[in-house]
Amino acid sequence: MITIDAISRSIINSLQIGFPLSQRPFADVAAGLDISEFILITRLQSMLSHGFLTRFGPLFNAEQMGGGLTLAAIAVGDDEFDKMADIVNAMPEVAHNYARDHTLNMWFVLATETADGIQASVDKIEKQTGHKVFNLPKLEEYRLGFKLKLGKDDSIDTVPLEVSSYLKVGEDSDLEPTKEERAIITATQEGLPLIPNPYEDVANSLGMTEQQLINHLTKMLERGWIRRIGVVPNHIRLGLKGNGMSVWNIPDDRIKAVGEKISTLGYVSHCYKRPRDLPEWAYNLFVMVHGRDRSIVSERVDDIAKMLGDDNRGHEILYSSKILKKSGMRLKT
Repeated sequence: MITIDAISRSIINSLQIGFPLSQRPFADVAAGLDISEFILITRLQSMLSHGFLTRFGPLFNAEQMGGGLTLAAIAVGDDEFDKMADIVNAMPEVAHNYARDHTLNMWFVLATETADGIQASVDKIEKQTGHKVFNLPKLEEYRLGFKLKLGKDDSIDTVPLEVSSYLKVGEDSDLEPTKEERAIITATQEGLPLIPNPYEDVANSLGMTEQQLINHLTKMLERGWIRRIGVVPNHIRLGLKGNGMSVWNIPDDRIKAVGEKISTLGYVSHCYKRPRDLPEWAYNLFVMVHGRDRSIVSERVDDIAKMLGDDNRGHEILYSSKILKKSGMRLKT
């Protein structure tokens, strides 16, 4: 059985953000961890192959590049669940897909190259599955992302993921990727190559110099087209087995204050305002809460409810029971 030791913990703790844009980035990171470049690369390969990491490379922001992004859900019966999952997962626009314990039991993220591509994707899924798609786009963002902090005693904590230098969604939204930048996205959307000189390798495949590629990636980070470059830990595989999407019915005139208050909690990874879909769906605030097991998540959601008081008009926890797909945004080649 493969386990996480001190070296792997240090790699995960340090590489969730800020992978360097340099000629030998793995060597630069390895020097700070007091290990060799070879060990760093082989450990990353091992953790990816054994599911401790879901990907390594740039994480792209479809909205910031003029694309569309939404959270959607369908309700399907147990006897057809696998068939419906195959249909949904086959679409390149589906970046993530989770099974959740609820009547609405399949939740997926759609990321499209254009904003109007979302409705086209929703229509296609409804036609192919025969089920209504609940389209719940993000209206306001209060928190996105956290960093796992793995301890030597097998402890696992969560802390806010600081990306304050990146632009917020909507800034510079009139800019669109050039032909060269689209080629870079296509070449790296499945991750960076695990070799000593990954940027040179990608640049050669695109017919540009390594420095040209690094310059493009730097601009894409500054514009917020890339949220970050680094590893994406599989928090479930690493010990956070309780993962609940808590949904809340909050008075519309209070939701911003409530969202900003909740966003300060370290165990919250995402906090968004989304539209209601009445009469079936009354919730307008989505809060992802994490813990080692469901009992801890339940306690934390109870704490949030107490904190909100009369602002809470009702809530539920939709626990994730299975990752059906997790690939990130994909441009068509």
